[in-house]
Amino acid sequence: MGGGSPDAAGLDSFKEHSGTLGQPSTPTPDKIHAVSLDDVRSLLDAPSPAALVTYRADGSADVSPVWYRCTDSAFEVVVAADDPKLRRIAVDDRAVLTVFETVPPFRGVKVAGRVTRDRDPTVVREAREAIAPRYLGETRGAAFVESRGPGVVIRLPIASARAWDLEAALPPTDDQGT
Repeated sequence: MGGGSPDAAGLDSFKEHSGTLGQPSTPTPDKIHAVSLDDVRSLLDAPSPAALVTYRADGSADVSPVWYRCTDSAFEVVVAADDPKLRRIAVDDRAVLTVFETVPPFRGVKVAGRVTRDRDPTVVREAREAIAPRYLGETRGAAFVESRGPGVVIRLPIASARAWDLEAALPPTDDQGT
């Protein structure tokens, strides 16, 4: 996967950038381990929950649940051509995508940066065809793709991704001793 693999220095960067873009954040607890994207590949390949933060003209944040995919160079989200997220991105192209799991070890990935947009219908369809079946299954995913109108692929660079695993911060389970 390459550039998104934080090491010890990357964890400091993750801690510094884990708040709102451009604002300091609360330090991350020592037991949260920065990991490589390869370490969370099963999370990224699954139909994991994800939230996309975009920014309104007044600077306030808007959070939307989204489906995504991770390619070798970017995290991609497809949005409808008339989606309010695109209007917000046109004013402020910063965004934050957070992918996470809701069960132990509570791994996650945060990607913050400036988005790029691709309106090419072939690219949009290909991304939809890759993303929808992960969340809906093959049959429903294909039907979903066919039902959609024009869209836009928005991308966040994979190099800005920071991954974590909370296993070390969790109390031991009964089978690990207490």
